[in-house]
Parts: sequence; structure tokens; C-alpha cells
Amino acid sequence: MRTRGVTGLLAAGTVAGLAVTGHAVAETRRFELREVSVPLLPPGHAPLRVLHLSDLHLTPGQHRKREWVSSLAGLRPDLVVNTGDNLAHRDALPAVLEALGGLLDVPGVFVLGSNDYYAPVLKNPLRYLLPDDGRRNTTSEQLAWREMKAAYDEAGWIDLSNERAAFAVNGTTFAFAGVDDPHLEYDRLDDVAGLADPTADVRLGVTHAPYLRVLDQFARDGYDAVLAGHTHGGQVCLPGGRALTTNCDLEPARVAGLHRHPADSQPGQPGSTWLHVSAGLGTSPYAPVRLWCRPEATLLTLTSRG
Repeated sequence: MRTRGVTGLLAAGTVAGLAVTGHAVAETRRFELREVSVPLLPPGHAPLRVLHLSDLHLTPGQHRKREWVSSLAGLRPDLVVNTGDNLAHRDALPAVLEALGGLLDVPGVFVLGSNDYYAPVLKNPLRYLLPDDGRRNTTSEQLAWREMKAAYDEAGWIDLSNERAAFAVNGTTFAFAGVDDPHLEYDRLDDVAGLADPTADVRLGVTHAPYLRVLDQFARDGYDAVLAGHTHGGQVCLPGGRALTTNCDLEPARVAGLHRHPADSQPGQPGSTWLHVSAGLGTSPYAPVRLWCRPEATLLTLTSRG
């Protein structure tokens, strides 16, 4: 009787595990558009729609994801911000450009992530739950990041990797600063240090990975908001979307969505900023699961302050 009971428990555990795994695999294709309003514009300015894309991790065979991303052009955003990790395969660039499609005709800015530079490799998924040991994948095959950057440049998107930029969108002036991927320690904060342009209507910081050193500097320098990706929203979460890890030094409570930085600061407080972290649209091809963490893009509607 005891053996039969243990066998039954093992069988039930196996069935439950398979069910959870099946759900986690299916969730990678349940794309979601989140909509958030952020009060960043001076009084009297008409609202602007900013599409925040991150972590596509595209491979050539991901047709459903490509079609869904292509459909976002129908939102008619005023600005696109791409926070990196577009590629996940040596032949992914045509798929990325096809997916972005009409969005490349919209004013845009971008930075690169580690998975734009280097092909993904198989690794123990438990490493994500352990303390960061500092190891990074910088030895695998390089992906087509140079060609992707050239295509974005040709479309008119601005590369903010350790750069500043400024331009107007529908009569609203933007000042941008961005860094190359902090996860690989490619960020050169000194190159973009200094007060954000006080004459701009909106000041945005852009980074792939929301490491605290980057957020702290952008907040001190007076940027109104910082946009980031990288975290995958935790990717495998507890019920209710409670993340176990962020894959950087940002705390799990701010793994995705709109928050303040520092976390306890208030709008208008010197040295503070809004922070929007996208949970992203993809996963590594070697870990194609999401649990209680749907893939997403975000439409940020910028509204008037006060």
C-alpha cells in the first residue's frame, strides 16, 4: 500500500510538472500590449504615443511573433524606443527587419543588448536564480549586430549606445542619452554624463539592462524617465507575476512596469526619475518558457505634467 501511494504521488507530481511546463511554453506565444500613461510633457502639449520594444530574441522560425510585432505599426506611435536583444540566431536579421516593418518609418532610438552581439548558448537555467558570478557569454559566434545597426541607421533610427541625441517629435523636443549594454559592462557613463538639456520638453534615458549605476546617473542628471529591458519580467515567476530574479542588481519588485527611481522618490523630486522596464517579447531559444509573465510590448502615452 505504501509503495502504491508513493507511486501515485510521483505520478501526480509528474503530471503537474508537465502541465506547468506546457503552460510555460504556451505562454511564450501569448503576446500582450500593455498601455501606460506617464506625465512627462509640459502643460499644453498634445499627448504622444511611445512604443517601447525590447528583447525580441527572434529566430527565423518564429512567424507568430513576427506577425504580432508587425501589427504594432497599426498603433501609429509617434516614437519607437528599442532597448535591445533583437537577435537570437545568426540568420535572424531579415526576420527582425520584416517584423519591425512599418515601425522603421517612425522616428526611433535604440541601444544594443548582449544577445545582439553574441549567439545564445546552452546554460544551466538554475544559474539565473543564483548570485551573479560575473560570467558573461562573450566567446560564442558574433551575430549580425553591425548589419542590424546599419539597417536601423538607414531607416533613421538613432543609435544611443554611449551617445546623446536630440530631435523633435510632433513639435515636442526630446533630449536623449543612452548607454551600451551594462550587463556586458559596455556602458561608458562618462561619455553621457552631465545635466540633461534643460531646454528640452522631455529628457529620456535609454539602456538595455537597468543596472542601478545607470539609473542613478540618469536620475542625478535630470532625465525625466529611463526606459530599459533585459529582465524578461523575471521570465519564470510565482503566481501573480512575482519575480524571483531580475538578472541584474535591480530588485525584483521593479522587474517590469512603471516605477520611480529611486524607488521611494516622488515626481518632481530632484535626483529622481520615472523608470519603465519592459518584460520583453522573447526568451533564449534554449529556455523557451515563460510562467506567469506574458511577453509584452508597451505603448506609453506621454501626457502633460500636473
